[in-house]
Amino acid sequence: MRKKPASMKALEELGRVRLSQNFFLRDFLYSEISGFYGRPNVPDDPDLMIAAGRRLCEELLEPIEATFGRIAIRSAYRAPALNAFGNENKLNCARNETSYAGHIWDRRGPQGEMGATACIVIPWFADRYAAGADWRAMAWWVHDHLPYSAMEFFPKLAAFNLTWSERPARTISSYIPPRGYLTRPGMDNHEGRHGEWYEGFPPLTMPG
Repeated sequence: MRKKPASMKALEELGRVRLSQNFFLRDFLYSEISGFYGRPNVPDDPDLMIAAGRRLCEELLEPIEATFGRIAIRSAYRAPALNAFGNENKLNCARNETSYAGHIWDRRGPQGEMGATACIVIPWFADRYAAGADWRAMAWWVHDHLPYSAMEFFPKLAAFNLTWSERPARTISSYIPPRGYLTRPGMDNHEGRHGEWYEGFPPLTMPG
């Protein structure tokens, strides 16, 4: 059982934990809020953080990177104290209670579920989005191929929050028009395949 890091060296050592073939824990610890305001981004429960992060990496991020090439992590893990600071100061952080098993990897969600969120940019798609591609193409590709829980898309670079959860919600929402929910269970478009949206995309490649 790992203890909460109490020194720079301990945090450095935690960052060396390998979550999957291509990702280490350090990849998910950077935060502009932490860096600018001098607030440490240190997990309270490293074991839960690592367990959730491994599932996020192995089941979602690795297949995306194997298929589309290198992805960029924009924002990922936030310690509870850091996230609360971000929320209180209107720095685009939701309340802690709604971030558990999301950006706060080391807290379980309301039904006791483990989960983790990373905001990512896929350069392969960002270039196409800048040239006029519809964000829904990537949303439907992930929906049809990977066991995600939630996606939330943003206008800059077509970045999106990608969540893995033990209790997947299977919802897609966006701040890019058309805003709101693209799909969620019960909507007519939720089931079946949506290949017409992502013609020309590479086939799913699993890491090997």
